[in-house]
Amino acid sequence: MNLKNKNILITGATGGIGNSLVEKFNNLGSNIVATGTNEEKLNSLKKKFPKIHVEKFKLDEHDKIEKFIDIMHGKLGGLDILVNNAGITLDNLSIRLTEENWKKVLDINLTSSFLMCKFAIKKMLKNKYGKIINITSIVGHTGNLGQANYAASKAGIIAFSKSLALEYAKKNININCVSPGFIKTDMTDKISEDFKKILLSKIPTGTLGSGEDVSNCVAFLASDMANYINGETIHVNGGMYMS
Repeated sequence: MNLKNKNILITGATGGIGNSLVEKFNNLGSNIVATGTNEEKLNSLKKKFPKIHVEKFKLDEHDKIEKFIDIMHGKLGGLDILVNNAGITLDNLSIRLTEENWKKVLDINLTSSFLMCKFAIKKMLKNKYGKIINITSIVGHTGNLGQANYAASKAGIIAFSKSLALEYAKKNININCVSPGFIKTDMTDKISEDFKKILLSKIPTGTLGSGEDVSNCVAFLASDMANYINGETIHVNGGMYMS
């Protein structure tokens, strides 16, 4: 798995999975731009991994995404790999879910991911090479109580990724998804012990996943070892959902 000096852009880099992605590709010798909305967390990431570039960027500013890709392309000196990991949740039961929160989740999780792909592909076409890995979620396959907006956004990522994969396969650009289940992060650490027991009872392995479980899979798809994998979704969920 040789990813040394590959130019990679990672969105949502400051969360639990994002941190693991940055660490994985940094250890593999890649040139990294890590993005997020929290400047303090980005600075901490830069302190931990001095060689990476960090950029604060809001994905809901759709009109700025093309320019952002141009700037990051110039900063890296090219763009080989894009990992769309950023996303938000605004949970509520469907009858209480506001149209504003429906649109906000779809705008950031789905529309922004599509636009990042669109403008990254334009750069990759010039090099006749590229890898895009979109992070979706188990709930994009199963649905989840109170997450109609989030589930819809994650299911949409899978569908548009397949379409992009069909369109650009002959241009040597691979587009795939990784679908995490319940991963141990700061957010899952806040779950009550009673609910965690119920959750673990539904996972055949009986454990939560780690950020490294996800980043290992992403690194594989980003490498030349996965050149004949295209338009696929790899599940990292301990067997909780088997497609």
